Amino acid sequence: MSETHVHLVIDKGIARVTFDRPEARNAMTWQMYERLHSICERLREDPTVRVACFRGAGGQAFVAGTDIAQFQSFTGGESGIAYERGIDAGVALLESLPFPTVAVVEGWAVGGGLAIATACDFRIATPGTKFGAPIARTLGNCLSMANIARLVAAFGRPRAERLLLLAEMVTAEEAQACGYVLKVAPAEAITDEAQQLCERLAALAPVTQRVSKEALNRLLRHGLPDIEDLIRTSYGSEDFHEGVQAFVAKRAPVWKGR
Repeated sequence: MSETHVHLVIDKGIARVTFDRPEARNAMTWQMYERLHSICERLREDPTVRVACFRGAGGQAFVAGTDIAQFQSFTGGESGIAYERGIDAGVALLESLPFPTVAVVEGWAVGGGLAIATACDFRIATPGTKFGAPIARTLGNCLSMANIARLVAAFGRPRAERLLLLAEMVTAEEAQACGYVLKVAPAEAITDEAQQLCERLAALAPVTQRVSKEALNRLLRHGLPDIEDLIRTSYGSEDFHEGVQAFVAKRAPVWKGR
């Protein structure tokens, strides 16, 4: 477990999943994604679990996206399609867990971290927390159709456009105002707030929660268009290659639009 940096503890019906790579703001490696997938598969089959709580270690970030250095091995658009399919599978598995899920967000929830937080049913955050997918400023890639649909459902199209086209970050306070964040609590109180929310959820009717959640998920997934041609264009572009190299070299990218 320590090698994958994603830990699971189950106590009295509450599953706690921790992303534990604080030196990298909990940026996800391939192994961490695999571990999260296996944890979700285990939780899905555990009838004793009534709620799951996801949190980043260190207090500085929930998950600061995917570890960008890994993108250096990508060879073109098909690599991007394979990556987005893998992300979709893992996020969909988390989203489909048959009980309520809570994301406790401190600091940054960016890229893949935003996708994970958005796939949870509820989010609580500390002041100063920021949510975003600033890929128009950093990497020059794109999101999958399912993740774009989640953002639109959670934030509304105008804010989703700000996230994706302007590469803006949404603060915890704004996210609460639009309903994305359930509650903003001080850092010293966030653990207690999370526990109270989990206990409240665990005390309610599990069948009602399960079928209502599945109905909402089916509504979100209904009629999603295929955008693999757009993903192929983005990940196969010179701009994406430039974005990755610039990020790793800690310099500003030079966009060429091709």
